[in-house]
Amino acid sequence: MASFSPLVLSIAATSFVTFQCLFHFVSPCISARFCPGYRRLSPKHTVEWNSRTVSTFHALIVGLFCLYILLFDDAVNEDPVWGDPSLVKINVAITCGYLLSDMLLICYYWRAIGDKFFVIHHLAALYAYYYVLSIGMLPYFANFRLVAELSTPCVNQRWFFEVLGYPKKSLPNMVNGIAMTLSFFLVRIAVMPMYYSRMYAVYGTEPFYRVTFGGRCAWMGPSFCLDIMNVMWMHKMARGCISVLRSPGKVKVEKLQNGKVH
Repeated sequence: MASFSPLVLSIAATSFVTFQCLFHFVSPCISARFCPGYRRLSPKHTVEWNSRTVSTFHALIVGLFCLYILLFDDAVNEDPVWGDPSLVKINVAITCGYLLSDMLLICYYWRAIGDKFFVIHHLAALYAYYYVLSIGMLPYFANFRLVAELSTPCVNQRWFFEVLGYPKKSLPNMVNGIAMTLSFFLVRIAVMPMYYSRMYAVYGTEPFYRVTFGGRCAWMGPSFCLDIMNVMWMHKMARGCISVLRSPGKVKVEKLQNGKVH
């Protein structure tokens, strides 16, 4: 019967505790010190601010680790179904710790950040990652999906600007909006041909048939559903970006003082 190694459990537990500490202690302390507007936020926005700060930190750590694995982990790249999953397991364990931490926060602060979609998303991701962490199957594809996290920092930054009162036509908002659209396209849309070409290449092979039925469902079903949503989000994001760039008016650089834009 498949089981989790002590190393995987230790990394996931450490990740969980670390992200809880970042939410409750590190983010409030740093945000209050370096962003005067943080102190003026409502309790609801304060909770979401800390949650998004943690989300950004997780996205950068995991996303950059993903790129390293894609570029330098020959075992996974040569055998995407059953290659040595050691590094991928570390990355996925970090993500599982984050997902569990985030679900706990969502449930505890439901009135502030409660969202059924995120709960379903987290549970589906944990189900899929179970097969990677316990059996070691599909390491390439599990790692590849996590590259999408690199678009998260810009998405969170958009919310930070909005809650702090930056106008949509402000220079920081414009620059971040363009970066958000480009990063979303690069790590979620442009990579689709590469991802599905590898999936097609292994489909029907002997390594593919060694994957359990549950593993195939956790691999293919969520991949198709998520990418359909990614295309829809990309279309909406691109329209919004083009609309702002074409709208009349000069782009101004606002200075944030005491939590207000002047």
